[in-house]
Amino acid sequence: MDLRIFTEPQQGASYDDQLAMAQRADELGFDAFFRSDHYLRMGDGDPLPGPTDSWTTLAGLARETSRIRLGTLVSSATFRHPGILAVQVAQVDQMSRGRVELGLGTGWFAEEHSMLGVPFPEKRFGMLEEQLEIVTGLWSTPVGERYSFDGKHYQLSDNPGLPKPAQSPVPIVVGGNGPRRTPRLAARFGSEYNQSFPEKDTIAPQIARVRDACEETGRNPDDLTYSVAFVACVGSDEAEVQRRADAIGREPAELREHGLAGSPAEVLDGIGALAEIGVSRVYLQCLDISDLEHLDLIASEVMAKLD
Repeated sequence: MDLRIFTEPQQGASYDDQLAMAQRADELGFDAFFRSDHYLRMGDGDPLPGPTDSWTTLAGLARETSRIRLGTLVSSATFRHPGILAVQVAQVDQMSRGRVELGLGTGWFAEEHSMLGVPFPEKRFGMLEEQLEIVTGLWSTPVGERYSFDGKHYQLSDNPGLPKPAQSPVPIVVGGNGPRRTPRLAARFGSEYNQSFPEKDTIAPQIARVRDACEETGRNPDDLTYSVAFVACVGSDEAEVQRRADAIGREPAELREHGLAGSPAEVLDGIGALAEIGVSRVYLQCLDISDLEHLDLIASEVMAKLD
């Protein structure tokens, strides 16, 4: 079971805050450090220090970490033209010496689009599908050849498909809980299929849909990594669990039901239950980005005890 750290910097985090958590996660042996791709705080609270751009941040982290993998969960197809996104991700992958993964989704937060003046079409799934096709097509175009694409949403002509990422291919994380189109996209483009904050009893049926979609396309379902993301709130005793829950404005009982929370033993049991239904990677959403001791506890009392 891979454990990855996942943060929400739009809730209030500078680059230095993210760097501190990424470096601690790197030192402790977590598999990856991922961040959201948002530009506006959700809910009430102090908006300072303001947003940070996901791929600008990851470029910096690429040069200031050594081992840990880096990526987005997930970038919004509405924010960047796929030709530009392909260049950005390939460059950050080079900067990290092959440690980048691209999570890409349709986007959903209308308010941040209006705040930025970015169009937010009602129907975005077609945009996402074309973006996945273009980004992977550009990266796989042999050096010396040209890539063109004529779609409903995007048109590219005579693109040399440069720069190339360090990895071939860059892992693509396809996420979402849709019952039909999302499984087909995961089967076609994904190296990983992710469910973020699902109801726990829906995880296994959705994995089954994705596996069926793989078989329908002639792909081995075992080629995909199946992952989930849950809020993490772990404490060495109940007082510490309560303190960490209070810090993120949540209740321990609700976090136990909908996230991975409680004592290390409780969280290990929760991870074990996920493994039994086919999950092999968990993103631990750490909402208090200043609480580096949280990572220390998870590393020593949860990650170290996984098989």
